[in-house]
Amino acid sequence: MSITVTPTHPEFVAELSGVDLAQPLEPGDRSAIEDAINRYAVVVFHDQKLTDDRQIAFARHFGPIHSSAQRARHRSLKHRLASDEIADISNLDGDNKVMDQNARRRLDWLANRLWHTDASFRAVPGALSMLYAHVVPDEGGDTEFADMRAAYDALPEAKKKEVDGLVAEHSIWHSRGQLDVTRYSPEELASLPPVPQRVVRIHPGSHRKTLYIASHASHIIGMPVPDGRLLLLDLIEHSTRPPFVHAHRWRQGDLVIWDNRCTMHRARPFDTTKVRDLRRVTTRDVASTLEQAA
Repeated sequence: MSITVTPTHPEFVAELSGVDLAQPLEPGDRSAIEDAINRYAVVVFHDQKLTDDRQIAFARHFGPIHSSAQRARHRSLKHRLASDEIADISNLDGDNKVMDQNARRRLDWLANRLWHTDASFRAVPGALSMLYAHVVPDEGGDTEFADMRAAYDALPEAKKKEVDGLVAEHSIWHSRGQLDVTRYSPEELASLPPVPQRVVRIHPGSHRKTLYIASHASHIIGMPVPDGRLLLLDLIEHSTRPPFVHAHRWRQGDLVIWDNRCTMHRARPFDTTKVRDLRRVTTRDVASTLEQAA
């Protein structure tokens, strides 16, 4: 059965149907999925039935997998998922109970509500993220996506010249610090040091220029920190105007794939006394953005 691609937004986001991702992936289906990702940046599969192992196996078709950074920054906590290749994007603790309001991991997890790009804080950043819904609340908890290729295209020419060639420092501790979440051990802080990434890069799948910023981006290297942060805030504000944003309303069994190299995303609020259990696998890019074509 061939894959059907149905766009849901004029510029990006598409729903894909006609494939069972729990089964071994045929080469033709893999190519069709990759082509859709390169074109639309965010693709949605409904009514899938994935275990953690099947989700990981599917992700391997698209590149090597990043180990979850959660274990690096929460070394003393009990983790409920067996594999370090899958990130626990839930409000559940190590005993599968809804986390207390003041739980350390819950406060850290709230930073997912900031506009961000997965693993941009790593020297070799994230490529594709694949988030699967096991349990979702009846209301709230949507994920919003921003199209950073369209956002770059819409910049005035003078602004494009200003930002082309700039390099930002990215740090997961910067994004957490914006919410005053700072209780990390010296060992945890040392495990994820800041890294430089280009502000503008070329998306390898579409060969279009794209902004690469978001909440992990702390400042512009070589620029006074206040000036660099104001520039980054202006770019984020520009990139998250309604024409560039799409909200996905989750259903149980959804698998959503997005390309971190040309999107930002953020989680939206929900009643955190209700269970929300999503799990994410993220593939690695080929190299630092500094080593790739600008």
